[in-house]
Amino acid sequence: MNQWLAIRCFAGVVETGSFTKAAEALQVPKATVSKLVLDLEKHLGARLFHRSTRRVTVTPDGQAYYEGTIRLVRELADFDQGFSDTLTKPHGRIRVDVGAGPGRLLLIPALPGFFKQYPNVHVDLSLTDRPSDLIADHVDCVIRGGVPTEMQAAIRPLGWAEWVTCAAPSYLDTYGTPLHPLELKLKHRLVGYRQGASGKIAPLRFERGEEVIDIHSEVTLSVDDGAARAAAGLAGLGVLQTFAYAVRDDIKAGRLVPILQNWSRSRYPFQVLYPENRMQSNRVRVFINWLVEVFPELLSARTDRQVD
Repeated sequence: MNQWLAIRCFAGVVETGSFTKAAEALQVPKATVSKLVLDLEKHLGARLFHRSTRRVTVTPDGQAYYEGTIRLVRELADFDQGFSDTLTKPHGRIRVDVGAGPGRLLLIPALPGFFKQYPNVHVDLSLTDRPSDLIADHVDCVIRGGVPTEMQAAIRPLGWAEWVTCAAPSYLDTYGTPLHPLELKLKHRLVGYRQGASGKIAPLRFERGEEVIDIHSEVTLSVDDGAARAAAGLAGLGVLQTFAYAVRDDIKAGRLVPILQNWSRSRYPFQVLYPENRMQSNRVRVFINWLVEVFPELLSARTDRQVD
């Protein structure tokens, strides 16, 4: 028995739910797929599929075997492609995870430049802030801000985001413009950002020299989405502190006004993470290299600009 081909056939049946479709995908006769899967079951001493005249379903043993071997199947495919990619242009599909805000405001507007350079690479993009298991979720790379929570990942820095504190002109007309961060505790309304898993409201932080002030005042409105935070500010609901790239166009248009500009906040790091022990295909490698090249400019340039 060719065990490696048998495992590929087995994985194909699991993923397609059909011996016929697996045979078509692998470009081998259906009889070959059936025989190799049967030989694999005999070799393992376990039944991998429930077969009937109408459908094929994977058994618990089959599911466990699939989860244990699929990484090897995909890594070998990537390894093989890595050799062929040295002679041909990068091609194929990659899976990328990125937070909703950076994804909508930074990455997606820049992707035309990537596809112009690599038209044969296709991206499955997931906009999520939840931690990814890069191996189990079969993710090629994730873009994250702050301290990474993903384990067993290699990291390449992508640049730094600046913070800005701002409010709508209508709000400032009503409540006045604060000249010191402590004024925010007394007579101002705040739009807070509610952190995902903990549900805690992130404080507004102000730094000047050695002085650091965190504003923990009760907020008028808390949200768990960056776009909603900006929308609340635009609606005149209060003072907000957010990434400069998220409201740059609104500030330029005068819809939001920066305040307390003689105070700052430490820049926020962004990085791309990818499995440290996985053989990288050329398509993943060129995407990560492209990110490293363009992302610093995306963080500082206009949000509606395409980067080639």
